[in-house]
Amino acid sequence: MRVVIGEDEALLRQGLTHVLENAGFDVVATAADATELLRHADERRPDLVVTDIRMPPTHTDEGLLAALHIHREHPQTAIVVLSQYVQRQYAVELLTERPSGVGYLLKQRISDVATFCSDLHRVATGGTVLDPEIVAIMLTRARRTDDALDRLTDRQRAVLALMAQGRSNASIARQLSISEKSVVQHASNIYSELGLPPSSDDHRRVLAVLRHLDR
Repeated sequence: MRVVIGEDEALLRQGLTHVLENAGFDVVATAADATELLRHADERRPDLVVTDIRMPPTHTDEGLLAALHIHREHPQTAIVVLSQYVQRQYAVELLTERPSGVGYLLKQRISDVATFCSDLHRVATGGTVLDPEIVAIMLTRARRTDDALDRLTDRQRAVLALMAQGRSNASIARQLSISEKSVVQHASNIYSELGLPPSSDDHRRVLAVLRHLDR
């Protein structure tokens, strides 16, 4: 799998390259700023772009804007953005246009190399990955303004959090040690309580849940 990395900190850029190459990824280029990242994406047409959100010259959201541009112009290229900070709105912006083949992870996730690389593979094959900390913040914020979330059982809230992360029914079942049939039933009950239209499409499901949590 061909990967382009965007990261302005040299040590982290080298570290990411080392981690990914050891995991079998083919890092075809690295970029220290958003302009360079866009150029590599145009020229190399990678399978996956992994980029920091804050990049030169202003160190605000250049990396995110570059990721959104690549996502629109090169739909065959999957995108994973990395951040040192939890920014709920960034996640919503990234997922709203086309929620397949995208991910938003905190940089601390890189230390769990196996899970990090697994998430990259999932995004590269069209999946969606959202950092659990971002989902937790969105759930907490939504519960302050939405009585429907308070009506959910603890198990349903656990299922909802994993749904919002982009996990499949099979993955949710494994993590919670329940059957896939139980996951489907919990999801159906969640949809009913939150007034969400049911969908068998994982991406539409994630987007529907995120829109509910962000309103």
